[in-house]
Amino acid sequence: MEAKRAAAERAVEWIRDGMTVGLGTGSTVQPFIQAVGRKVAEGLAIKAVATSVRSEELARELGIPIIPFSDVEEIDFTVDGADEVDPAWHLIKGGGGALLREKIVADASKRLIVIVDESKLVRHLGKFPLPVEVVPFGFELTRRKLTRLGCEPKLRMADSRPYLTDNGNYIMDCAFGDILQPGRLAEELHRIPGVVEHGLFVGMTAEVVVGRADGTAYLLER
Repeated sequence: MEAKRAAAERAVEWIRDGMTVGLGTGSTVQPFIQAVGRKVAEGLAIKAVATSVRSEELARELGIPIIPFSDVEEIDFTVDGADEVDPAWHLIKGGGGALLREKIVADASKRLIVIVDESKLVRHLGKFPLPVEVVPFGFELTRRKLTRLGCEPKLRMADSRPYLTDNGNYIMDCAFGDILQPGRLAEELHRIPGVVEHGLFVGMTAEVVVGRADGTAYLLER
């Protein structure tokens, strides 16, 4: 937890009055939202957009002004976590189930700042199963087509029922093994009807902040 807190505190240093900030989702981002809440309580004037219902609820509890995405003209930067980060700063995201909203918000941001602990740094993406968000209609067919790409897709479950995203979709957790060409795989996934979005974030990251267990953090170099 100290590593996550250290990365979060480092990321807060980028925030300035008047900014619009994207709030990511997950256990690493939670201490970041809490740190932003403390700054707001001290007088920091910002607006924020959340990538999930969970993050929005936490932000509102802490007094962070949340605006609808429809009111956003530009997001100065978004801070989010990642399940894996490779040496080229490509990511796997979606372990928390918010990958579609996370990608929409990240794409609308000037910069995506990723905060992780050292365990998330990998040589190749793929040890963590790749989350793929799919529409419920015909998901069995979609799963078969995902299998043809060389993975083992498993329908994510919650309380003996299919897990539902905030958008009402299912998630397939796809075990590909080492993903050596994430850009190519991203394109292949988008060609499958029924796939709404996937957790490969290719070429989107501006900064990576890595927290250490001793409570310090550093900026990762490519």
